[in-house]
Amino acid sequence: MNRLSRSLIVRWARLGPGFLPFADAATPDLPLPRLLRLSLFQVSVGMALTLLVGTLNRVMIVELKVPATLVAVMVALPVLYAPFRALIGFRSDTHRSALGWRRVPFIWMGTLVQFGGLAIMPFALLVLGGGGNASLWPVWVGWAGAGLCFLLVGAGLHTVQTAGLALATDLAPVETQPRVVGLMYVMLLLGTIVSALLFGAFLQDFSPGRLVQVIQASAVITLVLNGIALWKQEARNPARFAQPRAQARTPDFAQAWREYVASPGAIRRLAAIALGTIGFGMQDVLLEPYGGQVLGMGVGDTTWLTATLAAGGLIGFALASSILARGTDAARLAAAGALLGMPAFAAVMLAASLQSVGLFGCGVLLIGLGAGLFGHGTLTVTMRNAPKEQIGLALGAWGAVQATAAGVAVALGGIVRDIVAGLAEGGLFGAALAVPATGYAFVYAAEIVLLGLTVFVMSRLVGGRSRTETGAEAAGAAVPVVMPAPVKRPDRAGSIQPF
Repeated sequence: MNRLSRSLIVRWARLGPGFLPFADAATPDLPLPRLLRLSLFQVSVGMALTLLVGTLNRVMIVELKVPATLVAVMVALPVLYAPFRALIGFRSDTHRSALGWRRVPFIWMGTLVQFGGLAIMPFALLVLGGGGNASLWPVWVGWAGAGLCFLLVGAGLHTVQTAGLALATDLAPVETQPRVVGLMYVMLLLGTIVSALLFGAFLQDFSPGRLVQVIQASAVITLVLNGIALWKQEARNPARFAQPRAQARTPDFAQAWREYVASPGAIRRLAAIALGTIGFGMQDVLLEPYGGQVLGMGVGDTTWLTATLAAGGLIGFALASSILARGTDAARLAAAGALLGMPAFAAVMLAASLQSVGLFGCGVLLIGLGAGLFGHGTLTVTMRNAPKEQIGLALGAWGAVQATAAGVAVALGGIVRDIVAGLAEGGLFGAALAVPATGYAFVYAAEIVLLGLTVFVMSRLVGGRSRTETGAEAAGAAVPVVMPAPVKRPDRAGSIQPF
């Protein structure tokens, strides 16, 4: 190898981590290949969410002729399992395994449950839609089968995501946790976007056989991705549960929950997560109808709105990881994300008066950006303030509140818009407001108010104590507060310089 080739290789090796997104999340104990492999469980979760909320939503209504009300109920069923995420996280904290694992059994069992739901789902949907020999079955069989499938998939993905994030928190040092969070959610969005494109391509020429192939292929891919993600991630520690069961104290979830909510700032964090999630989420089912009904955009023109919103979220996650790596308070960042959402929704409302599609697009991008900052900030502050032996419980509580609030937000957005639009069309607000934009504007104004409340609640959490500090105080140890080391990367000379 000549001198020029060696020089190019050395320079490329030094520049690579600087240009590879989230490469600085890696550490000697958690190298980037292992971290990327662990994040594959988020890809499978994103794929399942896309299938449930997007692809099957359209297939059931358009191709299978299932009533929209019944479809809405089916899609909402996975949310019923969301409140149990706190219990799942707690059980993964205290699980007794002969092999010494805590998180792996829950991720694997969640994967199997998700696999089972996807494996039988296409047949249940065909019975529900009346295809093939479905007429031989009573109507309730299709309803029950489809409902069971959606519940199984929802239970599986909630279990996998809760235990998977807890495992990532166990493996990542405190100073790299913000960037690990960013990587995990970028992989979730990546799984969502890629699977949406693939599902759309494979189901372009719809047939019952093709539906069976696509959904069951998703089941197999889920099993493979999660199996690869789990391989040699959690270290076995049989000594952790070597004490006989008869002598071991049985963990009490109710007591652990009371201790967690009694910790400083826990109730405020959960309240802020709920308010912010509803504040950002009520628009989920309204943006595309708003663009078509109010701004006169065509079907093809509104398809880029989801991509714009997702792009804003990706930018938000990447920006949040970079900001938090510099030592910024995670609660302050979450409050800034909620604050950014307020002018974003105002821009969307103003676009109707100006009939400006460009202003509407800018507002949508800012909504995604604000939601990304808020989501990253709230998850990071939850991770950093979780008691050492209650990481799973804390992350489960975050996921339970976030997922439940998201489901409530989607329902509220549609219901409130329809009620206000009906009243406006009836002339209750006067002739000037008897227009389609009124119902949408009311929802967006309500979201601005909710985000304002979120900023207020999050501002009370700024400067909260970390898990290390609270743990030291609880132990009664008078130890100095150790600030996390600055994130560093190698410069071109091979030395270390601040990020």
